[in-house]
Amino acid sequence: MNTVVLNNFPCEIEFDALLKKLHIKKESSYLAELEMMAAEAQLIARPKIVYKEATIEVKGDNFVVVDKIKLTSRLLRKNMEAALTAYPFVVTCGTELEAWSKQYEDFFASFCADTIKEMVLRTAIKIFEEHLDKEFGLGHAVNMNPGSLAEWPITGQIHLFNLLGNVEELIGVRLTDSYLMLPVKSVSGIRFLKEGTFESCQLCPRENCPSRKAPYGS
Repeated sequence: MNTVVLNNFPCEIEFDALLKKLHIKKESSYLAELEMMAAEAQLIARPKIVYKEATIEVKGDNFVVVDKIKLTSRLLRKNMEAALTAYPFVVTCGTELEAWSKQYEDFFASFCADTIKEMVLRTAIKIFEEHLDKEFGLGHAVNMNPGSLAEWPITGQIHLFNLLGNVEELIGVRLTDSYLMLPVKSVSGIRFLKEGTFESCQLCPRENCPSRKAPYGS
């Protein structure tokens, strides 16, 4: 299957949710500035998604081969035990919002812009997962992301990008020499069918993570 790009979908920034994330009350003196920033971001934001349906061709002891690309991870291999197809993806807040955020240099405004970008990214991830599960009737599916755990290091990013083609040309996301993505508020991963539940958070001891979806050790 060829890569699919989704870049024309609504992405509302919920202002009350933004206030809650920033721990700002409605009587705050920062409210007007934050309202202006949220309104600007709402107009500018163009989050984007690229993905493809890929065939799992070989399963080894600590790797899988997906569309002729070898992904090395014992945990990934274990979680893909029953899967026959996989869906590599990259989701980003978009280069437009990244460029907008660079105008804010003081700490507070920069932090607010960063939080807005994170919210846009999380909304886009939710839209992607709902789209994919509906489009392919996945039922119960999970994500794994290179770099989120030692069992699949960040160097795995390059293999996902190879699966998808020219990701920078498609949605504006590129890899640095250290395998980080730009814009920073981007996520790469692979989604696949799996019985039961799995979240990388279950194996990550980092406390107070704002993106935690499951308790450590669960």
